[in-house]
Amino acid sequence: MAKRSDVAVIAHARKTLGGGLDELRKLLTDEIHDELIWYEVPKSKKAPKKIRKALDQGAKRVFVWGGDGMVQRAVDTLAGTDATLSILPAGTANLFATNLGIPENLAEAVRIGLHGTERELDLGKINGEHFAVMAGAGFDGHLISEADSGAKDRMGKLAYVWTGLRHIQDDPSPTKITVDGNTWFEGEASCVLFGNVSTITGGIKAFDDAKPDDGWLEVGVATSQNAVEWARTLGRMALGRSDRSPFVQITRAKRIEVKFAQPTLYELDGGDRSTVRKLKAKVVPGAIRVRVP
Repeated sequence: MAKRSDVAVIAHARKTLGGGLDELRKLLTDEIHDELIWYEVPKSKKAPKKIRKALDQGAKRVFVWGGDGMVQRAVDTLAGTDATLSILPAGTANLFATNLGIPENLAEAVRIGLHGTERELDLGKINGEHFAVMAGAGFDGHLISEADSGAKDRMGKLAYVWTGLRHIQDDPSPTKITVDGNTWFEGEASCVLFGNVSTITGGIKAFDDAKPDDGWLEVGVATSQNAVEWARTLGRMALGRSDRSPFVQITRAKRIEVKFAQPTLYELDGGDRSTVRKLKAKVVPGAIRVRVP
């Protein structure tokens, strides 16, 4: 009977990278001669059950194949365990991998996953759920919610641009933001963001100083209310520091509470959630072990 290894693969079956899952199996079995723990799922929300099953079978190294939504489900499940995450960036958006320097090259991603440096990284936690990249509400929540999987499959990253254009005229919502017990912002906000890393889609730095191991969450609020103001805000983010925009305020905190005057959509790591009137977020230092270059 074949001995089972401590390496698990949890793969989003609809995502692609390099030569696909067949090439992945070959690359892994070139170095690992025991039987792999292998699960494929049709959607990311099915991943946590398989990850827990893999851990029960003795997995210590978990390779996750997919985009940020798949990685978010993985870090939420693996947080606080002694298992190590290896990311195989096969999604539409691979922002966590990009921020960590893991390339969209299958052979190199596998090499990093097997032999890279192991780092303990922070996670954010919002309304009870961990995230690795960033979470947001308002404009950001609508953008993610409406760029559904069908649109992303057809248009890729342009799906976010298309849906974003539909919401630049949305009315801002009266919002109160408390950071570490102190009122930091009270007024009309069109978007609230929480960041664990700096770079978002298109190489834009939303949070210039964010690091995934500094023990802080970056907090940003945008007050842009029309196409001209959003153009100035996004232009500043693309060409310079985000905090120099007149329509953006940024700080950092351990704990954040946000209260909205009306139900507001929120998202984390590219996955839309429900509408809420309150968000509670915090940093969880050293919550996850990840293989990096």
